[in-house]
Amino acid sequence: MTRVTGRSGDDVVGDPAGVKRARYAVAAVFAVHGAVTGSFATRVPWIQDHASVSTGQLGLALAFPAIGASLAMPLAGRISHRFGARAALRGLISLWTLALVLPSVAPNLYTLCLALFVYGASAGMADVAMNALGVEIENRLGRSIMSGLHGMWSAGALVGSAGGTLAAHLGADARLHHALAAGVLTVLGLTACRWVLDLRPTEDEVPPPRFALPPKSALVIGAIGFCAVFAEGASLDWSAVYLKDELGTSAGLAAASTTGFMLTMALARLIGDAVVNRFGAVRTVRAGGALAVLGGLLVVVAGDPAVAMGGFALLGLGIAVVVPLCFAAAGHAGPNPSQAIAGVATITYTSGLVAPSAIGSLAQATSLVVSFGLVTVLASGLAVFAGVLRAGERDRPKVSRPSAAVPDPRP
Repeated sequence: MTRVTGRSGDDVVGDPAGVKRARYAVAAVFAVHGAVTGSFATRVPWIQDHASVSTGQLGLALAFPAIGASLAMPLAGRISHRFGARAALRGLISLWTLALVLPSVAPNLYTLCLALFVYGASAGMADVAMNALGVEIENRLGRSIMSGLHGMWSAGALVGSAGGTLAAHLGADARLHHALAAGVLTVLGLTACRWVLDLRPTEDEVPPPRFALPPKSALVIGAIGFCAVFAEGASLDWSAVYLKDELGTSAGLAAASTTGFMLTMALARLIGDAVVNRFGAVRTVRAGGALAVLGGLLVVVAGDPAVAMGGFALLGLGIAVVVPLCFAAAGHAGPNPSQAIAGVATITYTSGLVAPSAIGSLAQATSLVVSFGLVTVLASGLAVFAGVLRAGERDRPKVSRPSAAVPDPRP
């Protein structure tokens, strides 16, 4: 049995206050992780100019974060087994926050690709480690918290984006901006890690493999995540273009559509746990899938910007809790949560990589209307296949509060 300890090393399985502190600590780590992403995304134009790369070369370079994440994520379980969950998260979140500096100092395409590979690898490993801890706390509490944790990630991304937007508006050098942001976020991440649960293996527990194919359960659950992340990536990258090119709106109104989509997702995730705890993961995702399909249909048939913006908002509302619930289901469905979470994360990262280019290619061959028709079809898969999340609901302890009588749910 895996022992769970608190900051002082004492057993916290039956300590409600310790589990509550750990929940808030992991939520802070999620926010730090998101803030790095937001800080980077707003300075991509500066990075492109600094590295002197064309739009096509930038598109190639931006594939490397997903490649690095996909290759490195299976290592997270091994690192946690070797050093313990708290020490592993402390190291991996620091690696991620400090990696923010790398893309802005890259002088050319080759170094930019290498920097983004390291950036993505560190992001993916930290992602797996913090989600595994989130699932463990969810087990202790006996109720859904993963949607709220991902809501904190979205909130962190919005804060990071706001800071990056301000820095860009002031004409600040991204190297200085990212160095300062990395320093602040590293301190915040390390501070939060002091209170996370510390999962440590028993002496006879076999360490996970360095690299392994995702288990079958992760593949099935990951398919749901693939559909949601495809819709998310398409909407984030193409909603503004859709309004501008298809509906003839101003650049400002088009950008507001993307911001509205992000805000809708963030708010839905922050309140999503209450819905999941009331109705369950399967019914929540089915209802979300129906909302996402309705949103996609509004986008496809929209002849007015307000209708399209409403459609994108419904898309964001419908898919918001899907990925958090996929991570939770993966962590609950098998004997090796880190490996299953890494498998689901790999599939969702791949979807995020494929979606923007797939939408663009299909739009070039047909139109953006047809592209978002594809998004709508994939969104319908959420409602149809939501039942695969039921295994995680069965395996989760059904308790109203932590208790000393609740055993460790891991074999």
